[in-house]
This record gives sequence, C-alpha cells and structure tokens, in this order.
Amino acid sequence: MTPGISPRPRLRLAAAAICSLLLLSGCAAAAQNKPNTSYADGEGPTVIGTDTSAESRVMAAMYAELLTRAGQKVEPAKTRYSSPSATAKAVVAGKLGLAPAYESTLLRTFPGGDTLPGNMPATLSMALPMGITALPPAAAQRGVVLAVSATTARRHDLHTLADLRKPGSRLTLGGSATSAPDAPTPASLKKAYGVTLTTAGTSATADVLALRSTDPSITKDKLVVLTDPEGVIPPEHIFPLIQAPYAGRAAREALARVNSALTTDQLAALASSVDAGKSPAEAARTWLKSKGLLS
Repeated sequence: MTPGISPRPRLRLAAAAICSLLLLSGCAAAAQNKPNTSYADGEGPTVIGTDTSAESRVMAAMYAELLTRAGQKVEPAKTRYSSPSATAKAVVAGKLGLAPAYESTLLRTFPGGDTLPGNMPATLSMALPMGITALPPAAAQRGVVLAVSATTARRHDLHTLADLRKPGSRLTLGGSATSAPDAPTPASLKKAYGVTLTTAGTSATADVLALRSTDPSITKDKLVVLTDPEGVIPPEHIFPLIQAPYAGRAAREALARVNSALTTDQLAALASSVDAGKSPAEAARTWLKSKGLLS
C-alpha cells in the first residue's frame, strides 16, 4: 500500500481516470464521424451541385427555382463535377446538399445493396447510406436507347428491339453510346430477343444506333426509337439525390412538381437549348412557367 493514500481515495482516482479516458474516446469518435463540411448539418442553404452535362445543369437550375419559390434557401456549388457518379459521391460525402442523379448510374456507383426487381425506389434506398434520400423520379430519362432511321424502320417494319430479328444478321450496331456501361451488347440482345447484330466499323455506317435518350440527333434526324419490352436496357430516370436534413415536406413537395410534367423529349429540348448557349436558369424558368409550375 502506498503511504499517505487510503484505498478508497485511490479507487476514486482510478475511476476518474477511466471516465476521462472514455470521454476522450467519445470525443475522438465524434470528431471522426463529424461531416466534412458545414453543408451536411441542414442549417445552411441547400447547396446544389451538377455534373458537366447540359441535362444536369438545367435540372439543377429547375430544382433551385422550385426550392426558392417554396421559401427554401439555396446556393449553387462552386464547382461542377466530372460525371453523375462523382456528383452522387459528393452528396453522400456531405459536399453537396442536393444534385440531379440517375437510377442505374447510382446503383453502379454504390453497389452491394439488395435488389428488388420492379421496385426501384426500394432498391435505391438500400444502396444509399443512412441520411441520403432518393426522391421520386421524373418521367424523363437520360438512358441509352437503340434507334434507327425512318427509312430503315419502314423497310423492315421495326418498332421494338424484338423486330430486329426480321432483317436477320444484316444489321450493324454502333452509335455514340455504344460503350456506355448501360448500353446493350450484341450478346445481351441475342439472349433477350434472339437478335443477331454485328458491331459496325464506325457509327456513321451503323444501321442501329445506341444513343442517349436526350441526344439531339434523335429529333434532328427524325430517328425511330425502338421500344424494349424485355427491359434489357436499365432505367435512367432523373431524380433529386438529397441529404435528409434538406428533404423536409416543403422541399419534397416543391421538387415533386416536375415529376409527371417533364418528359424525355422535353429534357432533350432543354439540354439542346443550353448547349446552344441559353443559360440553364433561363431555360429552366421558361419551362416551369410554361407548365404553370411557377406563379
């Protein structure tokens, strides 16, 4: 026994030391779990980010208009992200409060969650970490489609991907979205539809074009988009990816106003106008007013 210190005071000192260590450990853990920016606490404005595409920029502008009219404070991000995947990661990391996102891209970005066929909202919810919300999507998509010229469609009576069996193996596959991760391959088309396509040497010589659904050439060249009854091509509806602190009732109701009104053709037209030099804010405001969504 140490002289001058009775057993009871010594136990009290040991207990105090243990409590101090536990307190310090708790503080360290809290520091590690603290969001890496002030945007993640829901107290400041909703910081809205985009990728570099015209679709993302005009949708972000639309979200900003709707939230502002609903009395929410918003702020544009100081930088654009390189891809929809990078933007989604920025929301999850707390660098953004809100950004446009796409269904299948998000699932590739955050793999490992359970999949419920036919229930995309639940599948997205299981893929995302706690505190991040996938709000309901618009009707508009930016997914891959397969399209043919009006002449080719008439010649072979093409309406769906299954109809590509009619010309046999004479048709070739190409297009700007051929290498996209969600683009169908000749093998997947063969399996689902019994279709035999060969890869074209260049997109210019291809009979069947893999394009993004918002590609302006679809309208400009009057291409016929073939439907996909077997769902070989995954959906890419656009939706708001948002941090939970910013997803209150007013924000949800405001953002949901575009869902049924915005079609793929309209999103393509909006993107084309932005590519032609119109500001995303002007394009978004004009469209919202034309649909009666802004007072």
